[in-house]
Amino acid sequence: MGRAAGLGLGGAMLLALLAGCSAEDVGKKFGHFGWPGPGISLQAHKMYDLWIASTVAALVVGVGVWGLIFWCVIRYRKRGEELPVQTRFNMPMEVLYTVTPVLIVAVLFYYTAIVQTDVDKLSKNPDQVVQVTAFKWNWEFDYRDGIGTEAKTVASTVGSSDVIPILVVPTHEKIRFEEISKDVIHSFWVPELLFKRDVMPGNVRNVFEVTLDKEGRYVGRCAELCGTYHAFMNFELVAVTSAEFDKFLAAKTAGQSTQDALTSIGKAPYATTTQPFNTRRQTHSWNQSGATEAAGK
Repeated sequence: MGRAAGLGLGGAMLLALLAGCSAEDVGKKFGHFGWPGPGISLQAHKMYDLWIASTVAALVVGVGVWGLIFWCVIRYRKRGEELPVQTRFNMPMEVLYTVTPVLIVAVLFYYTAIVQTDVDKLSKNPDQVVQVTAFKWNWEFDYRDGIGTEAKTVASTVGSSDVIPILVVPTHEKIRFEEISKDVIHSFWVPELLFKRDVMPGNVRNVFEVTLDKEGRYVGRCAELCGTYHAFMNFELVAVTSAEFDKFLAAKTAGQSTQDALTSIGKAPYATTTQPFNTRRQTHSWNQSGATEAAGK
């Protein structure tokens, strides 16, 4: 029992040591425990903190369990033919290993529910509304003047096999994404958002909001197997300042292309994080005459 108490004390000291660091500091030291990083939105930061905290808690529990296992292996290894004292039950230990897991699960559930509620929260008046339309096998981004189906589109960006679609959004503003699909299930995913959501066909409009706090260019992908060219269904998210976004949207509203509008705010006109893939839709050189000749042989 004394050694078990020592292990518990060691775990408590480890928790106290880690508590002095932020989740991002701990994540950097251990490679973010498999995540891309702290993310680029306020919602992503909360999910990241939950991930790091739950992983650290799991490691502390794991170290304690492993320590007890190895202690039992060494302490009660066979030293002769005489059996050690057999204990039928130990009430304090049984209470401990029953109550402790329940408390751990309850705490994890509590914070998970809080973070999930915050991630799914919608505001009544978002600053920007973007309708995301997925189709085989590309994206259309429509900037809307309001929420819901009654709103009107003021500017659009549509991708093609030759040009990666670019989604320009402002930082430090609430951005609502309203997703629809023209055919099958797709999935809107920007890894740095630490979040993805399916785009459903029919009359289903999946809606979520984010508030970006970091400028930059980030690759976006379809994360749902949707057909032959699913792997080529990329886009790029470009996060700019509010002033730059207003200038960009004004240029788009005036009729400029997405590339010209990006140039007007001093940004690269084409995607820099990804490039169009060869979709192999060209006509095969082995044409009908070649097939006929091969059949004759």
